[in-house]
Amino acid sequence: MLRVAVLISGRGSNLQSLIDACRQEGFPARIVGVISNRADAGGLQRAADAGIETAVISHRNYADRAAFDAALDAKIRGFDAELVCLAGFMRILTAGFVEDWRDRLINIHPSLLPAYKGLDTQQRALDDGVRISGCTVHFVRPDMDTGPVIIQAAVPVLDNDDAASLTARILAQEHIIYPMAVKLIAEKRVRVQENRAMVDMPPGPEKALISPSTGL
Repeated sequence: MLRVAVLISGRGSNLQSLIDACRQEGFPARIVGVISNRADAGGLQRAADAGIETAVISHRNYADRAAFDAALDAKIRGFDAELVCLAGFMRILTAGFVEDWRDRLINIHPSLLPAYKGLDTQQRALDDGVRISGCTVHFVRPDMDTGPVIIQAAVPVLDNDDAASLTARILAQEHIIYPMAVKLIAEKRVRVQENRAMVDMPPGPEKALISPSTGL
């Protein structure tokens, strides 16, 4: 069983998807601890309800990012975690922390990376008039929203979409692919080769998502 620590800052909807997956019989990972930088993060209650140990490490209590990251690192190692999942963790980690957890630190981002790094991804996609958006699970690297892509899900952008409706459509897919990524890693089916995550999977059907779908 792969031992997973999850870092959160908010309500923890992706955390809940991981909790639910870990409850399934035969799932090859379990969450050993949840850490938040905010004491009011709703995800802490989700973890407590699931019987998972939690910790609050406030970034406000540390003089700089390096000191905060050192406290995070110590707590994660105290959980004896083997993989760290960022699930709405709204702090930029230092390069030293990222490198210490290289290829054992993953994140989920609400765009089809490398497009739309950073914040406000859905509104930016709408402003640009793109027809397809989505989400990405990737290994973390020191530069924000970079690193080998493990899995992506694509969704159509509809003419009547606003940021809220597009966010909801993408979030539904985040809840599917984040547990899938953890499962693939736990089963040792992911290896990093240069800047690519190579996934040991049989070839799937060569389908395309076309938006708008014309029906022709």
